[in-house]
Amino acid sequence: MPVHISVHQGVKQGNDQRKSSYEIKANYIAIKVSYIQKIKSGEEDFESLASQFSDCSSAKAGGDLGTFGRGQMQKPFEDASFALRTGEMSGPVFTDSGIHIILRTE
Repeated sequence: MPVHISVHQGVKQGNDQRKSSYEIKANYIAIKVSYIQKIKSGEEDFESLASQFSDCSSAKAGGDLGTFGRGQMQKPFEDASFALRTGEMSGPVFTDSGIHIILRTE
């Protein structure tokens, strides 16, 4: 099933109970929500934001990860990707690699 994806920051999720880790996490969530709002309002497009802000190697391709099947991505990422319909965008998706926004294009 083809899915094009990205915009994520490399924030590790874990058992860190320090207050600062929650503040950082909250900050990243706020940034993700602002990306979503800008895309939905037409102020920015997904590919442009992915190119500018993603720390994934797919940033050079506007967030395009190509196609992948089940079992090839981390479970939360995979579940969110396959739950989307073509043209739909996810909210923030949390994995061990960071926080992601996913746009399904096919």
